[in-house]
Amino acid sequence: MKKVFMVAEKPSLAQSLANILSDGKAKTRKGSNGACSVHQWNGYFKNEDVIFIMTSVCGHVMALDFIGKYNNWDSVDPVELFSAPTEKKEATPKLRMPGFLAQEARGSDYLVLWLDCDKEGENICFEVIHAVQNSLKCQDNPEYIYRARFSAITEKEIKGAMANLVRPNENEARSVDARQELDLRIGCAFTRYQTKFFQGKYGDLDASLISYGPCQTPTLGFCVKRHDEIQTFKPEPYWLIETKLALSDGRKITLDWDRVRCFEKDVASMFLNSIKGTEMAQVVNVENRDKTKTRPLALNTVELMRVGSSLLGMSPQTVMQIAEKLYTQGYISYPRTETTHYPASFDLTGTLKILQNSPDIGTEVKAILRDGLSTPRKGHDAGDHPPITPMKLAGELEKESWRVYDYICRHFASTVARDCKYLQNIVKFMIGTESFTLTSKTLISPGYTSILHWQSLPKNEVMPTFQIDEEIPVQEMKLIERQTGPPDYLTEAELITLMEKHGIGTDASIPVHINNICQRNYVKVGSGRKLIPTALGIVLVHGYQKIDIDLVLPTMRSAVEKQLNLIAQGLADFHSVLSHTVEIFKQKFLYFVTNIEGMDQLFEVTFSSLADSGKPQSRCGKCRRYLKYIQTKPSRLHCSHCDETYSVPQNGNIRIYKELRCPLDDFELLWWSNGSKSFPFCPYCYNSPPFKDMKKGSGCDLCTHPTCAQSLIANGLSVCLECEGILVLDPGSGPKWKICCNKCDVIVHLFDDAQKVSVEDRKCECGAQILKVEYKEEKTKLPDGLTEMSGCVFCSIEFAPLVRSHRASIRAKSGRSYRGRGGSKHKQRKPKDKMAQLAAYFV
Repeated sequence: MKKVFMVAEKPSLAQSLANILSDGKAKTRKGSNGACSVHQWNGYFKNEDVIFIMTSVCGHVMALDFIGKYNNWDSVDPVELFSAPTEKKEATPKLRMPGFLAQEARGSDYLVLWLDCDKEGENICFEVIHAVQNSLKCQDNPEYIYRARFSAITEKEIKGAMANLVRPNENEARSVDARQELDLRIGCAFTRYQTKFFQGKYGDLDASLISYGPCQTPTLGFCVKRHDEIQTFKPEPYWLIETKLALSDGRKITLDWDRVRCFEKDVASMFLNSIKGTEMAQVVNVENRDKTKTRPLALNTVELMRVGSSLLGMSPQTVMQIAEKLYTQGYISYPRTETTHYPASFDLTGTLKILQNSPDIGTEVKAILRDGLSTPRKGHDAGDHPPITPMKLAGELEKESWRVYDYICRHFASTVARDCKYLQNIVKFMIGTESFTLTSKTLISPGYTSILHWQSLPKNEVMPTFQIDEEIPVQEMKLIERQTGPPDYLTEAELITLMEKHGIGTDASIPVHINNICQRNYVKVGSGRKLIPTALGIVLVHGYQKIDIDLVLPTMRSAVEKQLNLIAQGLADFHSVLSHTVEIFKQKFLYFVTNIEGMDQLFEVTFSSLADSGKPQSRCGKCRRYLKYIQTKPSRLHCSHCDETYSVPQNGNIRIYKELRCPLDDFELLWWSNGSKSFPFCPYCYNSPPFKDMKKGSGCDLCTHPTCAQSLIANGLSVCLECEGILVLDPGSGPKWKICCNKCDVIVHLFDDAQKVSVEDRKCECGAQILKVEYKEEKTKLPDGLTEMSGCVFCSIEFAPLVRSHRASIRAKSGRSYRGRGGSKHKQRKPKDKMAQLAAYFV
């Protein structure tokens, strides 16, 4: 029997698809990579019985990167990155995704790809094809590779896609390859250069990375442009005539002056004086106009992000994450679309009926079904996916998910509801030679605003009926002085509008770019989700404008996007577009490097130099003067006499360590702690490893100096049971003594309140070094009141009550594993021959 191998973009999506396509009969097992499940069932395909196997990836299978040596910031000139060779690497190595796909696809006759139906999804299609092509029986025949196109996780949509399979679109995939390579080369070159240039000069520059991005930087440019408009705004006074009339029923009404305002006080006073003696206002015209507030267009991604920020108070990235989750759960249609027009075949009535039992808008929906649906407004058809619509009625959802889902339901219902209709009443008055107006609104039919209630008209004001030539007493007339005000900071919703207008990013990447400028300390999100640029963001944009304004203007990126779209449409050559664009940005980079002093002048005015920053911490081994510790990210030490800067471990506290010095370079040792783990380190060795087997960023717990009392040789205890690291005694942790793995997050607490704990130069039979513990007589916890004892922390019975695994107890309480200094998770491994391992390590 033939096999059909199918791949979805996410594990949850694969499960939903398998349930629909198998009619709930699929058998499920865990995949070998531990992250993806494999669903299997028998069915019918291409007029024959087959075995279906459905699994998934977890986003991109591969990621573009430079080959190994070009990832070294210290040894590679950033300009080389414009021509450096690149390679595709596994996006998440621990998932072993290519091997997993190849294993599951082995012996399959057909490949059916169920990736998201956008350009990124098309790109992942070809990553999957490359991973499995040697496992398929049809490896040299693309006729056996299919692509499913769908916009919602419903039985009708999915089975319809299965019946109408197409071929993957390589042009769209290549356009994504081009964008990835451009962003990699341009972003890395500029980011590396300016990060290294500025970080080594300024102490209060609170940023670990000073990044540049072809989309990110124009996005920041919009925010800074608005900031500049606010800062340069000069308020201007103006005057207006405020007039109040007294009605017969005791009410007062205020009229609007038809001249609106006057910027010359003398002129405004002249107008007021010309009518000041007039006691009556005469009605000269009464007009009633029928007005309509039109229902919204169908919902697309950009509008969803705008509303999510302005109405729901969520970041665009959060809104899209929630929308994707709702999509995979089958509650809404595909949330990434530029289209605002329902296709002719779209079942508006059927979709609306889904909502008639909604506890929130069910009454309004039933009224629409009863009175008849309005024809939706004609929007833009981008040819990608239908607009975002609900697919089924939701039950229990988390609070934020419910808010997004509820808005999508309300928006859809509003697009087929009637328009809001109201009557606008306009009454014209003459007071002497000056004309005034009174305007009011009377609601006729709320229409769609009963669903989108925040767009409803304010409560009707009951206004009297005026007749032409009627005269009303003037109660008060006076001159009011006011001032023009500056614009406000851009909101996220306004920024999204600008990005869409100028072609910066795609509906998928817009929230990512906004999130990036927030995370990198270029803007802060204020009340009302306003984006307020930081000093760093302002200086960067002004610096780009000073050197080469094209680097921050949106026009350049939008031109690149147009070229990428031509690749996707098969109208432009991949290599030609890529080489031409890379060369343009290379020349701009060279010009930027030559003129960097222009930006540096702005940094000098805004930030403090390293020499003027920080506080004295420890002595330099070269000049014996104090190194200054600069706490702002990235934390570092600076010697103003030697004019050298030294990196230090991040995200922890640093203090002097017993005033000891490194025997190799005479630098004073420091002690780093994050509250649980700690280790001593030498600032110079941390940056310039003295031994071949030491890596940059190593503390004394990784140093193999044969005689130093702080080194791994002196304090190493045994091989870690969970990784390839060594358990090392922390000599500065007393009186709460502990041993820590120098690679992962294993921590073992032992011998609380001991006066001294040391590692002896002899081993236990198990291979671990012998520990010696000493207590004061009044605090001893050793048996029989002993004050000192030697033994193995793993084998000695006397030591067992005095040892506890801190990491194991944390894991048991929280139900999760922790990450060590290297950031990787480690699984429990079987105990090994500690003596042989330790000996091999030291040799």
